[in-house]
Amino acid sequence: MIRRHLLTSLALAASLLAGPAALAQSDKPLRVIVGFPAGVSIDVVTRILTEKMKDELKRSIIVDNRPGAGGRLAADVLKAAPPDGNTVMVTPIVVPVLAPMVFNKLNYNPEVDFVPVGRVCDFSFALAVPANSPVKNLKEYAAWLKTNPQQANFGSPAAGSLPHFFGVMIGSALNVEMVHVPFNGGAALQTAVLGGHAPAGIDVVMEWQQNAKVGKVNILATSGAQRSKVMPDVPTFKEQGFPDAVGQGWFAMYAPAKTPAPVINDINRALNKALTHPEVRERFAALGLEPGGGSAADLQKTMQDDAKRWGPIVKKSGFKAD
Repeated sequence: MIRRHLLTSLALAASLLAGPAALAQSDKPLRVIVGFPAGVSIDVVTRILTEKMKDELKRSIIVDNRPGAGGRLAADVLKAAPPDGNTVMVTPIVVPVLAPMVFNKLNYNPEVDFVPVGRVCDFSFALAVPANSPVKNLKEYAAWLKTNPQQANFGSPAAGSLPHFFGVMIGSALNVEMVHVPFNGGAALQTAVLGGHAPAGIDVVMEWQQNAKVGKVNILATSGAQRSKVMPDVPTFKEQGFPDAVGQGWFAMYAPAKTPAPVINDINRALNKALTHPEVRERFAALGLEPGGGSAADLQKTMQDDAKRWGPIVKKSGFKAD
């Protein structure tokens, strides 16, 4: 009898000790920070995803838009958040991988201040030329650039963007010195390429889709390891004999450093479950995105691999943001 009372008392004490932490995680909404305005692609993706995650987690989810500094403001907010399982961030590869390469000073260190949760989705890039360009495929383009070096320039939506760095990667793969011409966003880049004012442009696959369908631009190649499901008829750089021109962007989820592993695992499970939902996959496909998934450790490896992939390219570009 005494032993049973003792065990009951210990169990009650344990529940009281664990209670506040457990309630902090389960009774409060999960705040998902997005470092970009409402309505842009990463915000739309986050809302599609979290609508399904809340059912798996059995808790409400609030998307907290903190636009500014290309997502770095949101990273500062995540760094300052308590590691209690109530705050995560969805961000593009630029914030945890590329920003440390191009900024001399950052308020955060992704290796120290964040812990990976899981990869949300992947997206690839496409190289486009005007419809009246004399080249019709990648090998013709490479040969044309060598005989017309004054045309060896490409546009991207912005300096320091992944399309900018992928253009540098293309130049290395084709053994041509490519000159980068930054534009003020994707719309300006599209206008320049369609009008023949830029001999080539690089942007995410989805941005070129409509103009390619109506024959206003010619897509020479896409950047993924496999063909894009949005443009299945367009071969990759790798398929066309340029295996070093492979690169993708991604969105991923992170939590503050020191967030307990069981909490990370719970959120990761909900993320992976949501990514299998047919509605999520269908809506991602409409945006030109491939569902991600995998473990937190998988995301950590992706970060390390991409740092090795993009590091030499960023260095070769000579680009510095500050």
